[in-house]
Amino acid sequence: MRSVFVFLLLITVASAQVFEKCAWARMLKANGMDGYGGVSLANWVCLTKHESNYNTKATNRNRNGSTDFGIFQINSRWWCNDRSIQSANGCNIDCDVLLTDVTSAINCAKRIVRQQGITAWYAWRKHCQGQDLTSYLSGCRL
Repeated sequence: MRSVFVFLLLITVASAQVFEKCAWARMLKANGMDGYGGVSLANWVCLTKHESNYNTKATNRNRNGSTDFGIFQINSRWWCNDRSIQSANGCNIDCDVLLTDVTSAINCAKRIVRQQGITAWYAWRKHCQGQDLTSYLSGCRL
C-alpha cells in the first residue's frame, strides 16, 4: 500500500511544473509575450511570480465560489469552465487544461490582456505596477 502511495505522489509531482524565473521568462518570450498587449516581459514575470510563484498547478478558491487556475491564476467565473459554477468561459477552455498546458494558459492570458489589459490581475496592480522590475529578468539569458 505504501508503494502505491509513493507512486501516486511521484506522478502528481512529475505532472506539476514550478518554473525557475529565467526558464519561465524564456518560455514567455518564446510564446510572444514580450511586449504583447504593450506589456513588457518583466511585467509578465512579476505578475506570475505573485499570482502563482511560477507554479502551473496553482489553484485558489475565491469567496464568490470561483477558482483561479494555473500559473496566471485565471478565473473560472470569467475565463474558463470548471463545471462547478456558471462561467462566461471567455477563453473557451476547461480550467483543468490551464494546469497542464502552458501554451493554452499563455493564449488565455493573451486574450485577457487584449480585452481587459494587465490591470485585470490584482497581483500585478499590487506588486508590479509602477515598480522597478529589473530584478525579474536579472541574470537571465534571453
